[in-house]
Amino acid sequence: QVQLVESGGGLVQAGGSLRLSCAASGGTFSSYIMGWFRQAPGKEREFVAAISWIGTSTYYGDSAKGRFTISRDNAKNTVLLQMNSLKAEDTAVYYCAARRSRGLGLKNHEYDYWGQGTQVTVPS
Repeated sequence: QVQLVESGGGLVQAGGSLRLSCAASGGTFSSYIMGWFRQAPGKEREFVAAISWIGTSTYYGDSAKGRFTISRDNAKNTVLLQMNSLKAEDTAVYYCAARRSRGLGLKNHEYDYWGQGTQVTVPS
């Protein structure tokens, strides 16, 4: 079983950048598809980005395309989410997730393990 811990959230002005990090432990990190999701107050958790086992394939939700970049370092058991040009609507709790099955997962139920989340706030 893998444990996931996110970090890097905070308060940033519109147009700014943040880099979220997710540290994994307790499993074979390179065997997991990794994803980022977010949940804003009063809204359902939504897909942000996913990355394949060795990082050769990535996929982004519409809100992240062109602004966010997901990457991973299997030697450090870490997955990153670089977020640029942040907007007020990016305000949410961001979650890291791990998937054991093949294929990039785009939905919550396709992931097996979750972190506790990190808050990102972009004031309007």
